[in-house]
Amino acid sequence: MTCDLVLPCRDEAAALPALLARVPTGLRVIVVDNGSSDATAEVAGDLGATVVRENNPGYGAAVHAGVEAATAPLVAVMDGDGSMDPAELLPIIDQVASGAATMAAGRRRPVSRDVWPWHARVGNQLMLAWVRRRTGLHVHDIAPMRVCGRQDLLDLAVGDRRFGYPLELLVRAQRAGWVITEHDITYRPRAAGTKSKVSGSVRGTLRTARDFAKVLP
Repeated sequence: MTCDLVLPCRDEAAALPALLARVPTGLRVIVVDNGSSDATAEVAGDLGATVVRENNPGYGAAVHAGVEAATAPLVAVMDGDGSMDPAELLPIIDQVASGAATMAAGRRRPVSRDVWPWHARVGNQLMLAWVRRRTGLHVHDIAPMRVCGRQDLLDLAVGDRRFGYPLELLVRAQRAGWVITEHDITYRPRAAGTKSKVSGSVRGTLRTARDFAKVLP
């Protein structure tokens, strides 16, 4: 087994059955329950996933806990809300496994305009424009689906434990000389019965922007 898949989750029980059914054979799934009030941990365990509980709130805290629990040489990370298809991980994994990239990441392509609310889309683009201008890193998304070496990721020592984690990861990776590639991935509506902590409201987007601002170079 060359790659473990980390799914940071909070109240994603409704999304997990369909999502885990599409995980490619050979990937061990690590579901990190980040303080869910629903049956996320129980559903994940019943479906055969390894369950890790991270009580410190925050996306970065959940991802870091999952990476620490991983044992494969490569680690993949994606949201557990059903908006992305884990089958699209395969070419991304191949890029890293072949040595063509240090990190390969997905670039979301929404199936319709209402999938990605305007406030989240604009906030994402503003942050990335800042990163491109300040670092020269030409990326078009914040790597919502990504694959890299587990030890390489731990060695980066990404410190943010909230929503600034993926942005800090990109900045540190660029400074470390990583080769980063982007690949189009399908972005669908999140599973019914779940709610986004980021794009589900203007308030959530502003909170995420605040976290991004703390890690901007």
